[in-house]
Amino acid sequence: MFHFFNCAILTFGPHFVYFSATPLSEYDTLGTSIKAAIVYLVTALVKLVCLATFLKVPDNDNFDPYQELLKLVIGLVDVAGLYYALTQLTHRNISQNHKFQAVGLGWAFADSVLHRLAPLWVGARGLEFTWEFVLQGLEANAHLVLTISLAAMGSLMWLRKNKPKTLIPIIYLCAGILATMPSITSYLRRVMGWHFPEVVGFQLFTSLVMAFISCQLFSACQRPCF
Repeated sequence: MFHFFNCAILTFGPHFVYFSATPLSEYDTLGTSIKAAIVYLVTALVKLVCLATFLKVPDNDNFDPYQELLKLVIGLVDVAGLYYALTQLTHRNISQNHKFQAVGLGWAFADSVLHRLAPLWVGARGLEFTWEFVLQGLEANAHLVLTISLAAMGSLMWLRKNKPKTLIPIIYLCAGILATMPSITSYLRRVMGWHFPEVVGFQLFTSLVMAFISCQLFSACQRPCF
């Protein structure tokens, strides 16, 4: 159980730390995060139905361009869900800066619970230490950063009206990269032959780079345009 608790803290702890260490805890944004988590669960259900309907069960683990393209298209349901969470949900007098963080945090937490809690509970309670669940925790941290970055790009695309025109292509490019990260990591695993630790390392590095770029873009768009 000690290994389970350590891995659980690594997987889910950063979400609570982020909420407590940022102004989100001071501006009554918990409701926004909960609503975003509910939207994520509905989105995940829609994706599951689409995947079960349109994708065939592969005979092997080889990279199938058609199947991956179909997964990419179905994965855009996440973008639609984020759009709804950012633009259609009612938010109680919180700024745009806090809104995208609260939505991204709730979205990432729901994803971690849905995809990582059960494997963690089943596998990490054993007596033997394994790096697999530590890597899953690190992957969850990378996903948290990537999701908040995607929410930031969505906020700039859909909510920020007076952004500099020179930054618009960069914003859409970054959003496209963030939205297609699952397909990118699938390509690295199946075509390039990367192992799980290498993929997680790539996700961590990419999350830091995209977080830095997103922060710079958001700051640049906050400045008044003349």
